[in-house]
Amino acid sequence: MSGIPPVPEGLPGEVFDSHCHLDIMVGERQASSGDPVAQAAQAAGASVRAILEQARSVGVTRLVTIGYDLPSSRWNANAAAEHDDVYAGVAIHPNEAHASTPEVLGEIEELARLPHVRAVGETGLDYFRDWASHDDQQASFRAHIEIAKRTGKALVIHDRDAHDDVLRVLADEGAPDVVIFHSFSGDAELAKRCSDAGYFMSFSGPVTYKNAGYLREAADVAPQELMLVETDAPYLPPVPHRGKPNAPYLIPLTLRCLAEVKGMDVRDLAAAVSANGETAFGAW
Repeated sequence: MSGIPPVPEGLPGEVFDSHCHLDIMVGERQASSGDPVAQAAQAAGASVRAILEQARSVGVTRLVTIGYDLPSSRWNANAAAEHDDVYAGVAIHPNEAHASTPEVLGEIEELARLPHVRAVGETGLDYFRDWASHDDQQASFRAHIEIAKRTGKALVIHDRDAHDDVLRVLADEGAPDVVIFHSFSGDAELAKRCSDAGYFMSFSGPVTYKNAGYLREAADVAPQELMLVETDAPYLPPVPHRGKPNAPYLIPLTLRCLAEVKGMDVRDLAAAVSANGETAFGAW
C-alpha cells in the first residue's frame, strides 16, 4: 500500500463526516503490523489541524471522531475539546468487549457527559471476528445503551454480521432517542427495519464499490431524513481509492454516489445530511 488519494472536486454545499478516527490517522495509536491501512495513514504525518483544513477545502466542515477503547475515547474527547467543529464519541468497541468492566464503563460515562462528546459509540456487535464472545459483546452493548440513555447522547452502532441480534438487543433494552448505524452494512430489508424504528443510517465508502449493489439498494430505501455520510477514516475509502488510507476530504466521492442513487441534487443531499447531523448530534 502506498500513496495518498488526491483531493476530489469540492462540494457545492457544506456537509460533515459523521464517523472517523482522528487518533489513528495522526498516529496516536501505534498501528500493528497487521493494520497496513493505519500504517499508511500515519506515514502521511498529518495533524488534526491539517486534516480539518483539507476537509474544509472540499466542503466537509465538521466531523465526529470516534473512540473504540478507553485510551482512544479519552484522546478523542480531548481532541473535540481542543478543536472547533469536532465532536467525539466514546465507547468500548465490541471487539474489545472483554474490557468493559464496571470501572471502565464508569469512565466512559463520565466522558460521555462532557459537552463536546455527543455520542456513545462505537458499540454494538461484531460476529465477523471472534475477538470477544457473543455474550460479552451483548453485555457490553446493553451497558452502552444504558449510558446513552442516561447521558442523552446518540448511540453509534457497529453492526457486522449481527443485524438481527443488534435489533433484538435494542428492542429488549429500549433504544435511546438517537440511534445511528455506523457504516451501514445491511440490505434494503434492514434499511426498511431501521427506517420503521427511526434509526439513522450512515453510509460510507463501500456504497461506491462495484460489488455492493445491496448497499445502494439500501440507500435508495433509506429516507433522506435518516441518512448520514461518513468515512470511517482511515478505513473504507470510496472508489477509486480502495486499498489506500481514507480521510474526511474524500466524503464528496461517497456523497455524490448517494445523490445519484437517490436521484437528488448533491447540494440538496448535503443540506439534508447536515440537518440530520444536527438532529443526531445537536447544534454545532
